Amino acid sequence: MKKILIVDDEPNIVMSLEYTFKKNNFEVFIARDGQEALDILKVRQPDVIILDIMMPMVDGYATLEQVKLDEKLNNCKVIFLSAKNKESDIEKGLALGADLYMTKPFSIKKLVDQVNHLLHQEADGE
Repeated sequence: MKKILIVDDEPNIVMSLEYTFKKNNFEVFIARDGQEALDILKVRQPDVIILDIMMPMVDGYATLEQVKLDEKLNNCKVIFLSAKNKESDIEKGLALGADLYMTKPFSIKKLVDQVNHLLHQEADGE
């Protein structure tokens, strides 16, 4: 079973993503901010992290920087899911090492498709 960490401080988004990914046979972990995500990542190695940028405590950019420093998480795919939709925000997210950057509002179906695509890329060795 693939594991996914959802990091977002918006309860409605978290609930809908948790429901959807559980329905798609993922083991789901939830963090409400970047610090909670980093705490979870000390004991769990998800296959995918869905990461908001604007959060309390530690923002998504700083969270991703910490993820990229952890060798245990080298194979983890990271998708930014953010309301920050300026080209400079997207470029920064990708430059920091995100595999994908999606803006809010978003299609849950498209997000699930993108997660599956990233995981199949990894399985195919691309």
